[in-house]
Amino acid sequence: MTTQRIDARFAALKADGRAGFVAYVMAGDPTRDEALQILRGLPAAGADIIELGFPFSDPMAEGPPIQRAALRGLKAGLTLRGTLDLARDFRARDADTPVILMGYLNPIESYGHAAFARDAAASGVDGVIVVDCPPEEAGPLSDALDAASVSLIRLATPTSDDARLKLIAERTSGFVYYVSVAGVTGV
Repeated sequence: MTTQRIDARFAALKADGRAGFVAYVMAGDPTRDEALQILRGLPAAGADIIELGFPFSDPMAEGPPIQRAALRGLKAGLTLRGTLDLARDFRARDADTPVILMGYLNPIESYGHAAFARDAAASGVDGVIVVDCPPEEAGPLSDALDAASVSLIRLATPTSDDARLKLIAERTSGFVYYVSVAGVTGV
């Protein structure tokens, strides 16, 4: 697995003695073209890493703002494949900013682990956060992502005990995403 862009960005942040700004945007929200403009503007606005959400019809861990963004993205026609195309278009003009896809397992399962990992790497995606994929069930996805040199970034929560944190850290690369509050995001 590789984390070259992610590692380089964190090294630069450390050298600058500052925290990083990770920006989130939903693919296709409000439209594909506007989402691409937003993506392209984020680095100049100070984003160090970009999380690009891929729309899903049942974003169970999200609050109403992200749920509505996902529905707008779906209405705009953005599928997982369309999200990868959006990432590729962003990457054509920005070779340095890490792009992390964030979403749910069902679209990846439908796409196929190996095909998804291959296409994510070809699109310039550096990592993937799969909100509803616990470490105990991540083996096939981890294998596919490792083979394509795409990082799997896992979630830790305030309720993760030491034993769980050890499991979360296994086969995680890039960074560990710490969910700072119990409950859904965006409330």
